[in-house]
Amino acid sequence: MSRSDIMRAVKRAHTAPEIVVRQALHALGLRFRLHRRDLPGSPDIVLPKFRTVVFVHGCFWHRHPNCRYATTPKSRQEYWLPKFEANLERDARKEAQLRELGWRVLVVWECETKSLEALVARLRLEFDLPLGESLHRP
Repeated sequence: MSRSDIMRAVKRAHTAPEIVVRQALHALGLRFRLHRRDLPGSPDIVLPKFRTVVFVHGCFWHRHPNCRYATTPKSRQEYWLPKFEANLERDARKEAQLRELGWRVLVVWECETKSLEALVARLRLEFDLPLGESLHRP
């Protein structure tokens, strides 16, 4: 498999970490829209009631600081480094545009989706939901 085949296979939407976040939000009773193209950056998850957007960032592609998944390839750094820099600049620009439009921007990192308990606790805090209640309704 060539490098371009590998890169082509990298999904842009409906990734495993994104689905974990969506399931956690839904279990908490929060309702949302997906990938609204009318908003800057086409956020992964949009919660209109809270005027909040959620980006689920891959640690590698979006350079999660101090994360073991944000490795830098040793070969072809002349390709990778500008690519990563462009991703960071685009992320910052889109976040700023959303904030100017009055949206709250949350970033959930791929590594944060590995612990469902920690993710749910963070989401409860972010949306000011009561702690300790079951995720499942009777």
